[in-house]
Amino acid sequence: MPKFRADRLLLVFAALSLMACGEPREDIVLLDEPAAPAATARTESQPLGAGVGGRDGLRMVGSSTVFPFATAVAENFGAKSTFPTPVVEATGTGGGMNLFCAGVGLGFPDLTGASRPIKATEYQLCQDNGVVAITEIPIGYDGIVLGNSISSDAMDIERVQLFLALAAETPMPITEQGEPLFDDQGALSEGRSFGEIAGFSCHRFIPNPFQRWSDISSDLPAERIEVFGPPPTSGTRDAFVELDMIMGAREVECLSALSESDEHMFERLASRIREDGAWVDAGENDNTIVQTLANSPTAFGIFGYSFLEQNGDRIQAARIDGITPSYENISNGVYPGSRSLFVYVKNQHVGVAPGLLPFVEELTSEDAWGPFGYLAERGLIALPEMRRQEAAQSARALTPMQTPEQ
Repeated sequence: MPKFRADRLLLVFAALSLMACGEPREDIVLLDEPAAPAATARTESQPLGAGVGGRDGLRMVGSSTVFPFATAVAENFGAKSTFPTPVVEATGTGGGMNLFCAGVGLGFPDLTGASRPIKATEYQLCQDNGVVAITEIPIGYDGIVLGNSISSDAMDIERVQLFLALAAETPMPITEQGEPLFDDQGALSEGRSFGEIAGFSCHRFIPNPFQRWSDISSDLPAERIEVFGPPPTSGTRDAFVELDMIMGAREVECLSALSESDEHMFERLASRIREDGAWVDAGENDNTIVQTLANSPTAFGIFGYSFLEQNGDRIQAARIDGITPSYENISNGVYPGSRSLFVYVKNQHVGVAPGLLPFVEELTSEDAWGPFGYLAERGLIALPEMRRQEAAQSARALTPMQTPEQ
């Protein structure tokens, strides 16, 4: 005899009752599919067969940094359960949010991974498109790494130097006497040298004049500045800008003062990455950056710590502000580029998408995200035990997140 879900019957009866009374009602839309015949109705504990909503299993999009962890959970989930192995796509954090927030129903992703917290604008996009119940799951830590080939020397660099190397514009470099050293186009004035730079003036801003690392400091390599990094849609890039570029800019005296007097202008200057070839957008896949570095001894790249762990035989990390990116330094927040990773769940898909809650339970199991779990083998740095327990409890209860502050 065909089975029916009690909650769906209640929705039908409630809708019919309201229609019969002539009262206005709010449409409830969960599925972007025709109503299924009685014989195809299923419960959350049963796998959903082919032909329902155009897909068989769960669909997850988002961050390329979260991608290897999400893929590992999907593979284990598919092997352990009776549900199909979820499909995981690396679309970048921003691209994933756009897809995730586009609507409710099996035509849209069930989960998205992010290498930064959801932005207020993205949360509002979700709300505008009917995605009104979202659970935020912090899954662990990662670090933003500046790395290069092991065939070259490792770099020891400060965040302020990273900002000066990669910002689209810099304050005017000046001498000890306060004289400008460059023209308005960023060309070095005749008879002047980079070695005369004693400070910066925020009365004028110029296109980034630094072409070699050694132009910034004689302690840095005398090589052309060439950094391969993620595109604007990447959460890794967002995190790099926030943790390294903006924090580095604050170490320039006049920019620190500007952050107090005109925060908007400071943020614009500190977050804009140069587009003259010193920075190269290398796509959403951090593996592409790693492969490029292995074949380009003088180039550097920006990527997640997990990719360093997996490719330690080919690439090495720079020390940032004197600190090496390591499991311990990232987990305790000492490393300047430490960040949290997230998975966001579309709660309205529970009971609709096949196996969503069981997938969340697998993700938040100690076998997966614990310090000795299979995600640690992929490079994920586990949350502290107490925070892990709290996050698992919240995730499994599908506790909706609050509106983000910014």
